[in-house]
Amino acid sequence: MQDLRTLVDALNQKILEGKILEAFEEYYAEDVVMQDNDYPARVGKEVNRQYEEGFVNGLTAFRGARVINTIISDGIAVVEWWMDFTHKDYGDRNYTQVSVQRWKNGKIVEEKFYYNN
Repeated sequence: MQDLRTLVDALNQKILEGKILEAFEEYYAEDVVMQDNDYPARVGKEVNRQYEEGFVNGLTAFRGARVINTIISDGIAVVEWWMDFTHKDYGDRNYTQVSVQRWKNGKIVEEKFYYNN
């Protein structure tokens, strides 16, 4: 299996290329738990797939994204992102967010996003 740095870099590259849904299918476990800030956690790949599809399909403009920092440590990855987009439900967004990922057997099993609303 690839080391965690290689997996995280490959995931981030797909996201930067706009292949968000493809990245989700490849790098997320079937029983993944995802959460935004203190909102309720979403459990399972199907529920999270619907959420990701809703996000991607709601984008009306995507002006840019970049990885600011990445920290890798014993099955955990922390990625700081900058993003600038317009979404039909959220409006114009230009912000940084931190994604904390727990990996197991080459897949993300838990991910929590921290950002200002």
